[in-house]
Amino acid sequence: MRIIVFEAEPWEQQVCSEFMGKQNIKFFPELTIENASNYANAEIISTFIYSRLNRRVLEQFHHLKLIATRSTGYDHIDTEYCQEKGIAVCNVPSYGEHTIAEHVFGLLLTHSRKIFASIERTRQGDFSFKGLQGFDLRGKTLGVIGTGSIGQCVIEIAKGFRMEVIAFDVNPNRKLADRLGFEYAEMETVLKTADIVTLQVPANPKTYHLIGQEELALMKDGAVLINAARGNVVDILALFDVLQVGKISACLDVLPQEIILRQEEELLHAVERQPDKAGTLLEILFANQLLLRLPNVIVTPHNAFNTREARERILQTTADNITGFLQGKLENAIIGTNLNAREQEVGVR
Repeated sequence: MRIIVFEAEPWEQQVCSEFMGKQNIKFFPELTIENASNYANAEIISTFIYSRLNRRVLEQFHHLKLIATRSTGYDHIDTEYCQEKGIAVCNVPSYGEHTIAEHVFGLLLTHSRKIFASIERTRQGDFSFKGLQGFDLRGKTLGVIGTGSIGQCVIEIAKGFRMEVIAFDVNPNRKLADRLGFEYAEMETVLKTADIVTLQVPANPKTYHLIGQEELALMKDGAVLINAARGNVVDILALFDVLQVGKISACLDVLPQEIILRQEEELLHAVERQPDKAGTLLEILFANQLLLRLPNVIVTPHNAFNTREARERILQTTADNITGFLQGKLENAIIGTNLNAREQEVGVR
């Protein structure tokens, strides 16, 4: 089989080769619409979320049998096209629930204790603490939207800080609530009650703009919104409005259209593909840029997953997915099993 792995750093290439044994693997940088034809003979490809596997890209692969994405989410892949063409798709359903949960609290503590501003001040030789007063997490109410595996880890950490927890999920896990000592409520109640709201949901049609103008209006003045899930879970234009007037603060590891922010050529392609939506797209990108400059916003570059241990687990699962496919066993399949059933199982987790 002709196997190509995209977007892998040198150390990942070494680890992946070790995991894959004697398989013939080639490594290349990011896959784009401009270079996709160079790899037309590939039978198996592995990418991360920054390679957009849309129809225009996938049509250039004439022998493709498997896409092994090194991510849990698969919204960067045109699954309808893959179904049409019989291309199997596998993901990494679990690799670091606690890794992402730790980043959630890294963001929160950076905000609550003004850590970034404190570091910048002392680097300039100023050791005064005027204007750097923060707030305790103990006793605050954390609202968790989505109590799947990541949400559960977030709750466990919150309990270590002695926070109160209130949660929403379309499929409440009462046994989990009893074991960890938190309460389920409707999302409206969570938003109205919580001092901090964190989103732990996947990107799918049900969660698109899950948090919009109405939901943001329900949040308490001075509350904090944390999004380490996916950018499109939040209506960024509505969020910018409430941030600009200072109603809430935000800690974001993800932004909508973040791939376009990374690459200017992606913007041109996006406008070319959807000229009727060019105005909205540019408005979103402009809002993203302005968000980075607001004093009540902390943004990290989709980095919550990024620990050595988590990435090694991702590589191991990806190698297992590819090896299993070569042996006639389709593991962690998004395409190759019932996609609709998989999405229903996920819900807003």
